[in-house]
Amino acid sequence: MGKKLALNVIYNLALVFCIIMIWTGIEKGRYEYILSALFIGAVFVILKIRLLKEVRNMQNKP
Repeated sequence: MGKKLALNVIYNLALVFCIIMIWTGIEKGRYEYILSALFIGAVFVILKIRLLKEVRNMQNKP
């Protein structure tokens, strides 16, 4: 369970980094920053949802 907690923290940090990259891309007008951060952020959101479902299923099983 500790590994899953650490993985969740890493996913959260990656999402925050993606938000910072999107903000930087908007300020500087660099659309490649925005597109790459959106793509990577979407991947991390999908991975985070899968992780949350897996943890929820582990808690429901006796």
